[in-house]
Amino acid sequence: MNKQLYLLLFAFSLCIPSIAQNETQHWETYAQNSKIIRDQWGVPHIYGKTDADAVFGMIYAQCEDDFNRVETNFINAMGRMAEVEGISQLYVDLRMKLYIDPEVVKKEYENSPQWLKDLMDAWAAGINYFLHTHPEVQPKLLTKFEPWMALTFSEGSIGGDIETISPNGLKLFYGEKSHAYLSYVERDWEEEPRGSNGFAIAPKLTQNGKALLMINPHTSFYFRPEVHVVSDEGLNAYGAVTWGQFFVYQGFNEYNGWMHTSAKADAIDHFALTVENRKGKYHYKFGNKWRPLTEKKITVKYKENDQMLEQEFTAFYSHHGPVIREEDGKWIAIALMVEREKALTQSYKRTKTKNHAEFHANMDLKTNSSNSTVYADRDGTIAYYHGNFIPIRDPKFDWRNVVDGSNPATDWKGLHEVEEMLYIKNPENGWIQHCNSDPFNALGKDSPKREDYPAYIAWDTENARGLNAVRILSDLNNLTLESLITDVAYEPTLIAFEPMIPTLVRAFENLPDNDKRKKELKEPLSVLANWDLKTGINSVGTSLAVFWGNQMMAEGRKMEKSWDTYIFDFLASETDNEQKLNAFEKALEKLNENFGTWNTPWGEINRFQRVNNDIQGKFYDELPSLPIGYNSSLWGSLAAYGSRAYPNTKKWYGNVGNSFVAAVEFGEKVKAKSLLAGGQSGNPFSPHFVDQAEMYSKGIFKDVNFYKEDVMKNAREIYKPGKVK
Repeated sequence: MNKQLYLLLFAFSLCIPSIAQNETQHWETYAQNSKIIRDQWGVPHIYGKTDADAVFGMIYAQCEDDFNRVETNFINAMGRMAEVEGISQLYVDLRMKLYIDPEVVKKEYENSPQWLKDLMDAWAAGINYFLHTHPEVQPKLLTKFEPWMALTFSEGSIGGDIETISPNGLKLFYGEKSHAYLSYVERDWEEEPRGSNGFAIAPKLTQNGKALLMINPHTSFYFRPEVHVVSDEGLNAYGAVTWGQFFVYQGFNEYNGWMHTSAKADAIDHFALTVENRKGKYHYKFGNKWRPLTEKKITVKYKENDQMLEQEFTAFYSHHGPVIREEDGKWIAIALMVEREKALTQSYKRTKTKNHAEFHANMDLKTNSSNSTVYADRDGTIAYYHGNFIPIRDPKFDWRNVVDGSNPATDWKGLHEVEEMLYIKNPENGWIQHCNSDPFNALGKDSPKREDYPAYIAWDTENARGLNAVRILSDLNNLTLESLITDVAYEPTLIAFEPMIPTLVRAFENLPDNDKRKKELKEPLSVLANWDLKTGINSVGTSLAVFWGNQMMAEGRKMEKSWDTYIFDFLASETDNEQKLNAFEKALEKLNENFGTWNTPWGEINRFQRVNNDIQGKFYDELPSLPIGYNSSLWGSLAAYGSRAYPNTKKWYGNVGNSFVAAVEFGEKVKAKSLLAGGQSGNPFSPHFVDQAEMYSKGIFKDVNFYKEDVMKNAREIYKPGKVK
């Protein structure tokens, strides 16, 4: 070896311990400036001198509660799942890497404003300090986090825009023939599990003249923990944080609150490209000219046995975006929002707004692309924002489908202003609802008119939850924080069955007297016909309705219907008598087979169980579980509980729906109640793994400890990151 090079390497090796020591000292400086207080429910209240100190403590506390979910979210966000799970995730990773190039993201980090870099630095330091002080925790892949990584997961939705891209389409377009065996289950964006409810109530409808907000995301259970983060620089936010992120995604501060609901404000388009290979390089037609497609080499690593292998892909990009599949001889490119630094800025700064003017200015960043927002504040303002990133398009094209990418008229023409995106502020009726439903029914009869907006602004259709919410809210006043929970958010009517059950009864009544079903179906049908439409643990009518409804949905999937048809009116009117009766017979058969009798109360079927912390939970009939009276959001249950049987179970176990829920009252002081599915901790041996389970099963909310005196009164642990508790 060259003597000079040897000496340089030797000198560098001597510096390594010093570098590591400096890094540790840097982490410990953050730790000295932050404090974690765990209350009686294990909820972490983090206090820091600066926002960066608070972020450091916040992410440290998340790692304490569930490092596995923190790490997994960022493995996925960076397109590295195949390095952990093998080749089965190859095209899922390719999908992410179409947008996540570490070198590009590192430059975005370097070019970020200093205040945001400080937060990202503190975020990475907090995770790394956790790993440093917890050597027993073995990461699956990410042994060190770097600040730029925070930009790869910059808004907290359970399924972001990138997930609309089909891995199967990528496999067929970019894959090798040897990968034909790989098959991906596509997400059905029309059915449960994902969604949310948001309700905002103006002061004139409340008992004490204060605005109310219902924060009710419907996610997979344990997708977000409950966190309170405070700094001497004005940060004081409480709510749900998606594992691994350093901003409260759905929550409130002492001035205002925000609830994000999934919506179909059109933020994504697909463009058909006419492509030719010209002199060895692919070009696509645009107007009267041919443009070269940008080619980019993307390497995806994957684990196979004890080896780490890799697959190289050549991805193609047009000015619309990357090519993601082929269709009818055309290459299909996708256009969606790619604004990582602005999105992270908006997500964080939202939590520090003090009034609606500041919140509205934050919305002007236009990067919350996959959500609508329901808002309320202590000044009495309530508001609704339908989407936040909506490109301006030529309305003569059908934007629900693929458009001609060779026609310049299909190019996006900037972004709509917030006020153009179906924006509601302080409506006369005094309430706003959004339940992943038709935004043109957000205010009931007082709602904005669809014809006043371009069609692409909102492709949302009405659902049972939206109709149920309008029905309930239209007749309420004198609301309190408590009645917002009991009389609105947890009102038990399954309105989906309102148009359906009478048609089944008529089908039964039209049977000939000599039909054997007249006798066989009489008793269960009588129970269903006399059911009050309210879900509950003691309700046999609920069991009959849900099992019959599932069979009817299976019938409906075989039939063609227009995209904007309300599904339950369609099932009631378009299925014939035999379809309805046959579906009811199948429902009874399933109930008899699995539970011994059709006469089974809903609570014996529908259960809550948490016995491990696997991201894909496991359930066992022989282990203890709790009865749940809530129901699927599909049927209009505002308190959503998505459950099903598993291959090893007959009972149904919930895995999605009401997870973190909070009701908030804004006044001179903020007052809130909250509830988590199971508990705060992901550690099965923690007292906070299932300490909220029984409350959850009964809809009993806990009081939020928001002010320091309440936090201290209920403190169970007080410590600094890295210290023994």
